[in-house]
Amino acid sequence: MARQFVVGVDIGGQTSKIGVVDTRGDVLAQSVIRTDTFGEDANAYIEALAEAVKACVAAADKTMEDIRGIGVGAPNGNYYTGEVAFAPNLAWAAKEAVPLAKKLSEACGVPVSLTNDANAAAVGEMAYGAARGMKNFIMITLGTGVGSGIVVDGKVLYGHDGFAGELGHTCVVRHNGRTCGCGKTGCLEAYCSAIGISRTAREWLEASGQPTPLRELQNITSKDIYDAAKQGDNFALRLFDYTGTLLGQSFADFVAFSAPEAIVLFGGLARAKEFLYEPMKRAMEDNLLKIWKGKVEIIFSELKESDAAILGASALAWEL
Repeated sequence: MARQFVVGVDIGGQTSKIGVVDTRGDVLAQSVIRTDTFGEDANAYIEALAEAVKACVAAADKTMEDIRGIGVGAPNGNYYTGEVAFAPNLAWAAKEAVPLAKKLSEACGVPVSLTNDANAAAVGEMAYGAARGMKNFIMITLGTGVGSGIVVDGKVLYGHDGFAGELGHTCVVRHNGRTCGCGKTGCLEAYCSAIGISRTAREWLEASGQPTPLRELQNITSKDIYDAAKQGDNFALRLFDYTGTLLGQSFADFVAFSAPEAIVLFGGLARAKEFLYEPMKRAMEDNLLKIWKGKVEIIFSELKESDAAILGASALAWEL
């Protein structure tokens, strides 16, 4: 009898989410373990993860014999090697390349496929979400950072070393740009992530006396900015217009190298779509070559947010 179930694992800096998924994309059971309590001991983390996978499978009333494979999305995950390599937010993989796919496969007795979190999101969107039926699209994740997954002719683009698709670290401000967490300056991530829009807010508040309820807050978050925009605050609306414009300009550049049918947006900041869409679309169209004007959609993820990371990772396992 064919194995009709897979496991998806989404590894984050603080927690790892695990879920058992069927062929329809329904999550039958899920659980969470801490990622950040193992220090630099990668083996201890992988052992705990393997036990959590087995427990989750049991909670779904299945056995490992029912599981086709495990898909893993992780920061700095390399599809070719199955390694999590030099991931700054994972203490156990910050200083070395950890062969996570190999070790997890050995511990669970099923094959494991691993990639970075944004590529996993792209595969999930293609399998279960807004990109169903598409063969050429770009996934942009707008969260703490800006991630991306590029799909060409129905396949994720990994490049020669497995790390292709770091569009969040393309340069959007050429001169006197902000320093990004990656060490470069002017990166898209430094401006258009949840952290980036908060940095813009703080800089603008220091430079102007414009009244805004945000001025009363000590630590401004992207949600604070969203809430203020919903109340009609002009300062917050300007922040989204600026952020959306930078995104749209970058999207026009991205279109030029892969000619996607659509750009799909996912992540916490993408929830502000009513304020981001118009400036994004306008700036993209203003900067596109004529051959692409009016051809490329900007659409938003259709995956249920609580399940999206697990579904994205699990979609990798159907290819095993």
